[in-house]
Amino acid sequence: MAQIPSRSDREIGADLVIIGAGIVGAMCAHYAIGAGLRTIVIDRNAVASGTTGAGEGNIMVSDKTPGPELELALISRDLWFEVGARVGDTFELVAKGGVSVARNNSQPLRDLAHSQSLVGVDAREVGASELATLEPYISREIKYGVHYPQDAQCQPMLAAARILQDFQGRGGRVIPHQEVLSIEESGDGLAIRTGDSIFRAQNVINAAGTWAGEIARRAGSDLPIMPRRGFILVTAPLPQYVFHKVYDSDYVDNVASSDADLQTSTVIEGTKSGTILIGASRERVGYDKSMSVPVIKKLARQATSLFPVLRDAQLLRVYNGFRPYSPDHLPVIGADSRIKNLYHCAGHEGAGIGLSAASGKLIAEMITGIQPFIDPTPFSPARFQMMAVR
Repeated sequence: MAQIPSRSDREIGADLVIIGAGIVGAMCAHYAIGAGLRTIVIDRNAVASGTTGAGEGNIMVSDKTPGPELELALISRDLWFEVGARVGDTFELVAKGGVSVARNNSQPLRDLAHSQSLVGVDAREVGASELATLEPYISREIKYGVHYPQDAQCQPMLAAARILQDFQGRGGRVIPHQEVLSIEESGDGLAIRTGDSIFRAQNVINAAGTWAGEIARRAGSDLPIMPRRGFILVTAPLPQYVFHKVYDSDYVDNVASSDADLQTSTVIEGTKSGTILIGASRERVGYDKSMSVPVIKKLARQATSLFPVLRDAQLLRVYNGFRPYSPDHLPVIGADSRIKNLYHCAGHEGAGIGLSAASGKLIAEMITGIQPFIDPTPFSPARFQMMAVR
């Protein structure tokens, strides 16, 4: 890459610049500042204005099959509570637990729970009577489920804001409304040019969510990260009808699917404010944010079949957002194989909230030369980047 030319733009220096002020960027900042790195977080919009602001706050281990992602999720779940204790938990972090239910054939769910239990997941099989105790308002047609006490939830926008507030209190900087135009070599580091500034740093982390592929391209590299749209229905405040995150067992298959067409599965949970969140849908339609009445109706039908008590519930709002999808369903965490000093932490799809803590810790360890707490190889950008480092 050519050296970036000198200009009269405002120049700001740091050890590390993180692109993206969502929850992944916030966790990267949390661990970077803890490692002693002078760190700046920039975002083209405001804090949590992308995928984080359109998420449900899932911190789940139950929806993952044994492998690298589940290993990362188990660690991340515990790190979340450490972060909450460090920054002062004001973002509704709670280990509410999850319940996955089988409507017909229960064997796939049984097999999944057994395989998960072998690698550290607390998976407790429950029959109809236990289900009724855990979820008194669930349909009596449901006869089998698995209770996952480790599943947790937070309010993701509040979490990102609170973590970045703590980050700033420790000397970090958050600078919004900085759209990245280019990333170029600068001395022994990189320079990020935005509309009115140049940020110079030894290292750069691309934590731009669904836009991470575009950021990679603006640096002269490439990542196959694409947006995957999902809808969420929010009811008006209700009595506490749902006590855990409750979802159909086919949700796990939908998460793992590479199909671009619409897929839906029932996911229902209550919030501290009394609203109930209803999902989940997945489809690859680019950045099309238009509403889809058929999808909304389908999610509502599925929800009321699982919780009949919701049939008369009023919808407060419906929103959609984009999950950063990678082709193999694993996040991209590590050094770019083409651009020296550029790191990526993106592609978590719908697991970004839950995996963010471990992802931020892992990439901070990689940058500072600490032995990583987990083998980072399965998450390496190199699996998509075949060209040699320039």
